[in-house]
Amino acid sequence: MDLQDIARVIRSKNAGPRCTTLDIMFNTDEDYRRVIASGAITRELISQLYSLPVEDVNIIEYPMSRALKVAIPRKITAGDPGDRDVYGAQQHARLFKVQV
Repeated sequence: MDLQDIARVIRSKNAGPRCTTLDIMFNTDEDYRRVIASGAITRELISQLYSLPVEDVNIIEYPMSRALKVAIPRKITAGDPGDRDVYGAQQHARLFKVQV
């Protein structure tokens, strides 16, 4: 199953000028636990999808909110020349087809 088929929300946004967060939220505790138990969302996967060193990836689990937050550094500071996504709002699509 694709992550986009089980997650209620998959989004990205700025978390300051040098960091982007990827948020994955679920409708039910069961869906949340299923994804966590699958081990599909790992630092190694995010590292590979976003071409980052593993040590730069931080994954935070929020069971009470049925959510995962992934913090990754931006390659270009928001608003600098060459930045094509100032708000960090277009970075989450790489997660849609992750297999759970």
